[in-house]
Amino acid sequence: MTTLRTIDTVLDTALAERPDAPAVEAASGIWSYAELDDQARRASGALWSLGVRPGDRVAACLPNDLDIVAAFHGAQRIGAIWAGIGETLAVGEQEQIRDLCDPKVILAGPKCRIDAPESVDGEHWGSLLAADISAPSVDIDIDTPAGIAFTSGTSGTPKAVVHSQRNLLLPGAVLGATRGWGPDLRKGDSFPLTILNLMILSTLLTAQVGGCSVIMNRRDVDGVAEWISTRRVTVWNGAPAQLYDLARRSDVDLSSLREVWSGGSDTSDSLRDEFARAHGLTPRATYGLTEAPTVVSIDPPGRQWQAGSSGRVQPQYDVAAYDDDGARLPPGELGELRLTGATSGPWADAWRPLLGYWENGTVLQAESGAFATGDVGTVDADGWLTVLDRKKLVIIRGGANIYPLEVERVITTHPDVARVAVYPVADDRLGQRVAAAFESPVQLDIGTLDALCRRELSPYKVPESWTQVAKLPVNAMGKVQRPGLAEYVDAQRKLLQVDT
Repeated sequence: MTTLRTIDTVLDTALAERPDAPAVEAASGIWSYAELDDQARRASGALWSLGVRPGDRVAACLPNDLDIVAAFHGAQRIGAIWAGIGETLAVGEQEQIRDLCDPKVILAGPKCRIDAPESVDGEHWGSLLAADISAPSVDIDIDTPAGIAFTSGTSGTPKAVVHSQRNLLLPGAVLGATRGWGPDLRKGDSFPLTILNLMILSTLLTAQVGGCSVIMNRRDVDGVAEWISTRRVTVWNGAPAQLYDLARRSDVDLSSLREVWSGGSDTSDSLRDEFARAHGLTPRATYGLTEAPTVVSIDPPGRQWQAGSSGRVQPQYDVAAYDDDGARLPPGELGELRLTGATSGPWADAWRPLLGYWENGTVLQAESGAFATGDVGTVDADGWLTVLDRKKLVIIRGGANIYPLEVERVITTHPDVARVAVYPVADDRLGQRVAAAFESPVQLDIGTLDALCRRELSPYKVPESWTQVAKLPVNAMGKVQRPGLAEYVDAQRKLLQVDT
């Protein structure tokens, strides 16, 4: 097992062995390990000059580029607590995140909509970096708060999850060791680095194996394909919708890729097959948690996978299904998935639970014991994890439980369904009925989708209301935003009626 040190030392091995090797490549250029180290030093000095001290929060609303990487490393070197504010969020949502973490400084890029005294714009930040200030040496405790991640949740109100440097570093250490990665790794990420999980899976991961983090500033199919081909990306992490688009573009060059990951939402078996036919690679499905953080299970390297599953549980974790009374169930039985640290094997006792949730200027400790994920699923005797759905999303129709994801997996077997969301609508007699909204590049016959569901599902699980929409509302990770979905779809249906 790799011994984890603090983030301020994460570049040290590469600096000693390959200081001129590329550490990060982004839209504005390439930094070697020596250059990244220097920029991180400048960033830590700049933050210190702004009054940031250990335990203070530093929030960044910055694009995917070199600056956000340097700022993150700089904040970690002085013991600050990092938080990201998504660029695509509405002003009220950005302010909500700001209010949750109460930052000392906000690094405000061009899409930051927060007007606050603590905001530092690009010009001011650039002048501070140019001043070349060094911060004093700070003793860092690997188990104190280092980063705040915000859940997408199902209620619309995010939770502020607090992690230590230990847990920010552990995913990269495990993935690097178990997948055999080294300095030839060029890991590409197109999700926003304002999401803490992405910072963990990009620069922290690649630094631990001496590879290069390729930070993409495009998420569309042409942009992603261009980044992969021109930067010779070897591992790329995308959302199912992006894989759906690429599966229909056999003309693009993805030949440099050794692994394609799919995460953020469910990856259907049919999508894996389609992508493999188009590009010769079978996507590696993942299951991740903000509270873990990042990857909890993933398909092994190569082509092995199991239908309906999200890969094998990572060796630093112990994941099992539990019943409603909190009793652990035998392998393969259905229940709520709960997570603890592994107690045997090479990564035994490496993981620590999340430190808690940031509220009112302090960390509220999470409940002790196995962490309840809120997801219903199974883990078999060989560690293969399958998610049936979010516990809170269950539709109760006439007393019968219906899990939306089970229905969505059937609907997405239709080759022209790009994305689908199954959700409840109120009913006086049954309590709830099943509705479905979907995206497709062509106009689909509802009868065809209904017949598909009736072949594969019990009659009570078949949607009774269907709506084709131009776009479903999604967050930065490509997950459908469930709060207000029924109202959104109803508004889209009314607009369609007006147009026609």
